[in-house]
Amino acid sequence: RRPPAVICYICGREYGTKSVSIHEPQCLKKWHQDNDKLPKHLRRPEPKKPEVSHIQAKGFYDLDSLNEAAWISAQNQLVPCDICGRTFLPDRLIVHQQSCKPK
Repeated sequence: RRPPAVICYICGREYGTKSVSIHEPQCLKKWHQDNDKLPKHLRRPEPKKPEVSHIQAKGFYDLDSLNEAAWISAQNQLVPCDICGRTFLPDRLIVHQQSCKPK
């Protein structure tokens, strides 16, 4: 069985329960650096950490609910391409649009 993992609400990747608290501040700092480099029309508001207050009877957080909320938060940061409709992170959208052709 795999050890429990937590999804980062910023990047959507999985991290161990101990290392996610180290990863999230670094990820948010990188997010700000990348967001500041984008053209003004592609800049996004800072992602907010989802609040999940469901606590199981044993006193632990419900990891499934927490991960679901974090995954939705990460997916909400994606921006659709005006040409094909696929979604990308804003910095990747710029690269994609250079080669995207209408059908």
